[in-house]
Amino acid sequence: MRIFNGFEEIKSAVGTEVGVSDWIEVTQDRINLFADATCDEQWIHVDQERAKKELPGGTTIAHGLLSLALTPMFVRSVMGLKGLKNTLNYGADRIRYLSPVPAGSRLRGRVSIAEAEEVSPNGLRVNYGS
Repeated sequence: MRIFNGFEEIKSAVGTEVGVSDWIEVTQDRINLFADATCDEQWIHVDQERAKKELPGGTTIAHGLLSLALTPMFVRSVMGLKGLKNTLNYGADRIRYLSPVPAGSRLRGRVSIAEAEEVSPNGLRVNYGS
């Protein structure tokens, strides 16, 4: 894990890769829990028998938003900022899901600093790239 000693260090890291997270398995249990939490129980996510017959890979696929929701965990596992009291997820821009994530897949995050700016006397905005 890379620990930044201040915002100036983060700004100097713009355009560089910070690190790569550990792998996480996207299990069917994780997919089912996400489906329950979001009320998105579309069969391609939760019906293993139907997926076996009808989906090209023969298995269910994770929700795109489940994959996106793993981002904060990936970021926090590879970087930190000394003296930081809290963080706020400001949102996501230009997200595309380019390929399905079949149940049982392993994912990891490759984190880089795309942009960093001060937004108020006590606020910082850091945009991460992948």
